[in-house]
Amino acid sequence: MLWPFSLAGTAPTWVVVLLGFADLVIRVLALGIIPGNRRPTTAMAWLLGIFFIPFLGIVLFLLFGNFRLSSRRRAQQQLVNERVQAGISALSDAESDYPGPEWVKSAAELNRTLGSLPMVDGNSVDLIPGYPDSILEMTQAVRKAKKFVNAEFYIMSSDHVTNDLLTAMEEAAERGVEVRLLFDHIGTLRIKGYRKLLKRLRAGKIQWKRMLPLLPIHGQWRRPDLRNHRKIMVIDGEIAFTGSQNLIEPSYNNPRHRKAGREWVELMARLRGPIVTTLNVVFATDWLSETDESLEHQLQLAPNPEPGNVTAQVVPSGPGFITENNLRLFNTLIYSAQHRISICSPYFVPDDSLLYAITTAAQRGVDVELFVSEKGDQFLVHHAQRSYYEALLEAGVRIYLYKAPFVLHAKHFTIDDEVAVLGSSNMDMRSFSLNLEVSVMLLGEDIVNKMRAVEDTYRDISHELKLADWISRPLAARYVDNVARLTATVQ
Repeated sequence: MLWPFSLAGTAPTWVVVLLGFADLVIRVLALGIIPGNRRPTTAMAWLLGIFFIPFLGIVLFLLFGNFRLSSRRRAQQQLVNERVQAGISALSDAESDYPGPEWVKSAAELNRTLGSLPMVDGNSVDLIPGYPDSILEMTQAVRKAKKFVNAEFYIMSSDHVTNDLLTAMEEAAERGVEVRLLFDHIGTLRIKGYRKLLKRLRAGKIQWKRMLPLLPIHGQWRRPDLRNHRKIMVIDGEIAFTGSQNLIEPSYNNPRHRKAGREWVELMARLRGPIVTTLNVVFATDWLSETDESLEHQLQLAPNPEPGNVTAQVVPSGPGFITENNLRLFNTLIYSAQHRISICSPYFVPDDSLLYAITTAAQRGVDVELFVSEKGDQFLVHHAQRSYYEALLEAGVRIYLYKAPFVLHAKHFTIDDEVAVLGSSNMDMRSFSLNLEVSVMLLGEDIVNKMRAVEDTYRDISHELKLADWISRPLAARYVDNVARLTATVQ
């Protein structure tokens, strides 16, 4: 609190006293306000910033300190949750009588309590690991659309890979199909060709909106680093796609990536059955938030709604909820595992609870393996991730590094022979607190075996990281990893 008094002799006494008083008030208020509903480490980081640079610290806190969405958007989320619970009788009738173990039913009840969406039987699920294959599958489905197409992706691009899909959506809109498109404003804005995409959308009949727009001159303002990271496409309420892939060519329109041969490796799923309606509920929530238009009329089960034998449940998460739905589910499933856990996450920066869950599982004899990229596409996140490897390896977790220059961007995990989880969520604190995400919990040995087959292909082209090799890495690399770890606290 000395800095105001350093002005003595260069400023009037009353200015020095006023600044000193303001400085004291800021510090006292910060002590009682900032720790509320925040992790202690996060609160301490903010307090240190404010104590060292009070006025700048307060400005940064006002910009980035609130990780919740606006009260209006949270109220809309709650309204949709209540309507799903009370007004969609078809979904209630379709609720599951899954005969699996009690810990699976307990996880499903947790999901229902937090996200309002039921577990439903009678679904078919096809995994699509090929990057162009998933684009082709979506394109073919859109071309057959008769009533509506709802698409929501973190990143959109008009390029040589996505052109046919965008054309199919435009043609569907021309023939009278209701085509709605959402993309994250900042996520897409950063991609080369953003203006080209806007020009194309404005010229057609697709109904489109930016998600979480940051347009202060239009009165649209929020914490700048909140993102809608979901990837969903629903066609006619009968077929849906979700997973890790954005609608962009696999090098993200980046000449540096193409020169290095760096492409993103994804996993998408094509789903049929009642689960399609619950995915459409998530889209409808986001569409309502951005447009104030209700799509409740779409939220009905399609005829012949049971094309398969997979039980599934959609888990939405993000700052629109008061709880970290995805983190709670992940921890619950990991603590329930008895035999095997396989995790694939491109950005693995766990909070303490998730790190303890994973290392505890390995220490109690569960076979735990983690698939990550050998070389990440984001410097700080990649090095923060590396800072956790030693603790994981010491606990007995096997780490497989997916061969560079490819980026393993798929996001999924399997528990024993009972559960597979697939979606948009990374296992990092950004996905737990700042991003709107969607995950799908899939139950049964058949779908787990399909996911394990995908995991086997990862293992075949990865190399295993050994503890002895890791702890002998250069001190400079260890230093960078540890410094990057400080950036993991995001709330």
